[in-house]
Amino acid sequence: MSISTEADLIRCVNDRDLSELLLKDRTVKKVNEQITRMEEKTPSGVRRRLLATSVRLSQRMAPDLHKMADSCVEKLGMDIPLELYVFASPQYNAMCFKPQDGRLFVMFASSLLEAFTDSELRFVMGHELGHHVYEHHDIPIGYILRGETRPDPRLAMQLFTWSRYAEISADRAGAHCAQDMHGVASALFKLASGLSSKTIKFNMEDFLKQVDEMQLEDAEPGQGAPKEDWFSTHPFSPLRVRALKLFDESSFMKKDGTKPVDLEVGVTGLMSLMEPSYLEGRTDTAEAMRRLLFAGALVVANAHEGISEEEVALFEKFFGKGAFSDGLDLDALDRDLDERIETVKELASLPQAMQVLRDLCLVARAEGDAADEEIDVLERIADGLGIAHSFVCTSLEADVEPD
Repeated sequence: MSISTEADLIRCVNDRDLSELLLKDRTVKKVNEQITRMEEKTPSGVRRRLLATSVRLSQRMAPDLHKMADSCVEKLGMDIPLELYVFASPQYNAMCFKPQDGRLFVMFASSLLEAFTDSELRFVMGHELGHHVYEHHDIPIGYILRGETRPDPRLAMQLFTWSRYAEISADRAGAHCAQDMHGVASALFKLASGLSSKTIKFNMEDFLKQVDEMQLEDAEPGQGAPKEDWFSTHPFSPLRVRALKLFDESSFMKKDGTKPVDLEVGVTGLMSLMEPSYLEGRTDTAEAMRRLLFAGALVVANAHEGISEEEVALFEKFFGKGAFSDGLDLDALDRDLDERIETVKELASLPQAMQVLRDLCLVARAEGDAADEEIDVLERIADGLGIAHSFVCTSLEADVEPD
């Protein structure tokens, strides 16, 4: 499917990269092949089901909604006819189905259409169409996670992580269509709370304070996110608003806004609040990430004028009091670094690798500005992990805390 340049540019990088990896996964390929065979044998009949269980909204019945849809279709560079439906429900909800017979179907809960303002509806419409534009339906997460054969834990965690980043991309598509940050935030508030503006006065600043409190709760390394977050396919709504605020302040939305790479670093930092802490995890992936952090932190710290007291203190913040010893063989750790990098690249997802690299940047910043020798080591690690040097540059300047 052809995607407009603008829509492609605003897509979340982690969504795009994880999608490419997942589409090459043997299990994902196998499930997609099974779905194709089932469709050929017994078509799903999505349109027949929608016509039987909901009301199709024609141009004459919902002219304003169709105008919104046409505007979103144009902004996202789409070229497919839409059919809009409504179903009776007190819960705010909307969904977009995989196309059938050359048509795309979008369905809304009746309560949502009645309670949401124009800009809020534009966001919801753009969000749902974003899932189609970015081909998110090509990764059948529900079939894989709920199938008879359970996926291996690493694939399952990758799917959950990807799904959260996919929502970030769809949110950006919605924000691009709405062009109204307050309307976007209030839409997410309504979706999260189930409230309408008739009963509560929405305040974006107060809503975002929930994220600040989450960050305070998770400020100590090793604390990590609660397990229910690891297995969530959608980001916590205040996190989505914070991520969208970063998007709204970027060059995608403002002429002199922040650079795209700064946006992606900020979003990765926010989403890490929902990722399991690799410092306390018991999986092979977490162990590989810790081993890279251990060796990488010491090699980075030693690269310029030896390891300082500040660097030792930060190292022990990650690994515990007494973890550093003058007897550590730094040359051996340097020689072993490439092997540890390769193991992380093999076992970890891209966002997980970025977590480790971001934490290594903290070590380089322990005494203030990173020295050139330290940056050289960080870029060596970035190269091995397949991460752009710009991520290192931005992480060294960003206000980040260890996970």
